Amino acid sequence: MTKETARRAAELRVPAESTSENLECQGFKVLTFGNRILAVGYYYMGRNKASYYGASYEFTGSDHTCEGAISLKALSQVEFEDDGHAFAWAMNA
Repeated sequence: MTKETARRAAELRVPAESTSENLECQGFKVLTFGNRILAVGYYYMGRNKASYYGASYEFTGSDHTCEGAISLKALSQVEFEDDGHAFAWAMNA
């Protein structure tokens, strides 16, 4: 993870290591996409401003269940108008 990604993750309170179950409990929308976990979060940026962001995680071991360990690989540097666009970004990250 780059310094910029780590800084942004801290700003948005996005965990670097987690499980998909924990992400869901923290309010993220989560999709399993092959051996990756795609997550979308919301961080209020102001009235009528785009506030959704996307994140892409990878499994770190052979457990690909909701309790399997995952690690942050990419985090959007821009906000999106809705969660669909944030998921689309995460799919291509």
